[in-house]
Amino acid sequence: MNYQKITTETLALIKQIVGADNVLTSEELMQPYSHDEVTDPAYHHMPEVVAFASTTEEVAAIVKLANEKMFPVVPRGAGTGLACGAVPIYGGLVLALEKMNKILEINAEAMYATVEPGVRTDDLQKAVNEIDLFYAGDPCSGDSCFIGGNIATNAGGNKAVKYGTTRHQVYEIEVVSPKGEILNLGARLNKMTTGYSLEQLIMGSEGTLGIITKATVKLLPNPKYMVDLLAVFPTVDAAISIVNKVIKAGITPTCVEFMDNITIKSVERYLNESLPDSANGNYIIIQVEGTSEDDLDEKMVLLDELCTENGASSVLVADSAKIWQARKAFAEAVRAESIIVCKEDIVVPVDQGPLIIQEILALAQKYDLITRIASHAGDGNIHLNILKNEHLTHDEWEEKISIFQKELYTEVYKLGGRLSGEHGIGFKRKALMAEFTAPAELEVMRSIKQAMDPNLILNPGKILDI
Repeated sequence: MNYQKITTETLALIKQIVGADNVLTSEELMQPYSHDEVTDPAYHHMPEVVAFASTTEEVAAIVKLANEKMFPVVPRGAGTGLACGAVPIYGGLVLALEKMNKILEINAEAMYATVEPGVRTDDLQKAVNEIDLFYAGDPCSGDSCFIGGNIATNAGGNKAVKYGTTRHQVYEIEVVSPKGEILNLGARLNKMTTGYSLEQLIMGSEGTLGIITKATVKLLPNPKYMVDLLAVFPTVDAAISIVNKVIKAGITPTCVEFMDNITIKSVERYLNESLPDSANGNYIIIQVEGTSEDDLDEKMVLLDELCTENGASSVLVADSAKIWQARKAFAEAVRAESIIVCKEDIVVPVDQGPLIIQEILALAQKYDLITRIASHAGDGNIHLNILKNEHLTHDEWEEKISIFQKELYTEVYKLGGRLSGEHGIGFKRKALMAEFTAPAELEVMRSIKQAMDPNLILNPGKILDI
């Protein structure tokens, strides 16, 4: 695409829209906006300008100006993504939404909240908890990520087994289209068959089809009875295979999380504290809710029996704060070990989880790769982190990873899986998307992008090439 550089004249117009104090042009100040949480410098790209919007009207005006002057616009939330989805591949303008951070309404009676995109997920959860409600969106980065980014990537997280992903928590969204139009999509309804489901198209499109400027999300009553169980298994296969047995037994857990032993030890080093039965065990964390104390007790007894029958060496009532701190520290622990990490976000049918884990471990041994594995085992979403071997050059590392990915994703797709469960495609997985997605499916996606964004202004270079 033949984008134009942002000229002095265009810069002056940007300042008129958002205010001069809300525009950055120095390289030092813009540097944090050149990347997301992907720490490999090979994926970092500097913008020409960073602008901070405060209103939907400002967002719309910036996008209209971009179409007129032909510069790309990259919307950005908290920058916690893991697929280079907010990286300005073609320079242009990064449109930061962090100042649009108000909780506009919490309606306890009707159980919904309306928020701007820059509201931290954790802040919304804390606010509604004060009135004994909860918001079910629960990504591991909840203490830093924004609601707008969660919706744009259809973030999953820990409670997706029972409550679904982010798209299942959203009633309606206000969106600025790639042409600068302000759209209100969806409605606060339990069902709707009124034309195309455009809000669902925007959610998960990673900022390529629209910029979310407001959202109305669902709230639920806080569960009265809940417990976290920690089951420790001597083998990875025994741990992962428990998931389907729990579901077949008629229990719908809130979440089922997995950490292999080498990852547990990595987290212990990072947190500088010991975790239960960490010497040789692999963790399954099961959170379950009950309608009463008796109901919860019955589920705990059944889960204990199921895990023990499947080979668990111990089943404990977990220290919830400690065990969730350990699980959520996974990404930081990996980053402390290496800044060059290949992060895969595989998703397979839940019953295929044990098979794909076996394949991952076999391929890692075959190619002498250093792995750290955690997963949302209850929904088949596996976070595989591969640390760069110190003795390899960057080119050797890239070549080895490319060969590994080709073999791995060939098997993933055979099992009915896909490239990403929750992190998205962004720029980082775009080549894999082109390789493993059916050409006809890609063509439909391209047609939608071209129809909605004929000038390819909005977040170009992400998901697929035009």
